[in-house]
Amino acid sequence: VQLVESGGGLVQPGGSLRLSCATSGFYFSGTYMSWVRRAPGKGFEWVADIQTTDGNTYNRDDVKGQLTVSRDNAKGTVYLQMNDLKREDTARYYCARGWGPTKDSWGQGTQVIVAS
Repeated sequence: VQLVESGGGLVQPGGSLRLSCATSGFYFSGTYMSWVRRAPGKGFEWVADIQTTDGNTYNRDDVKGQLTVSRDNAKGTVYLQMNDLKREDTARYYCARGWGPTKDSWGQGTQVIVAS
């Protein structure tokens, strides 16, 4: 199982980024996927889940409309579109296989820094 995140970087407040998580080694189309973040000095924080073929998504309330998860089952990739970024969105973002307590594999993360 491999999950490789990319797309992070330095962005100004109000800017946008699109994170990607390329996967391999498991049946992606039949697997829920999640995004989790960890801000400096804080614990892990769930961001969003996406279900399998129906693509239903779930976001934490304070990022609804700002951070949007999607997936491309043909490419085995899950995305996190991040708009109107705020300083408090600065964190390392991880994708994970599974959702809630079922998450069992994680990528190495990609760093997002929101600063002027």
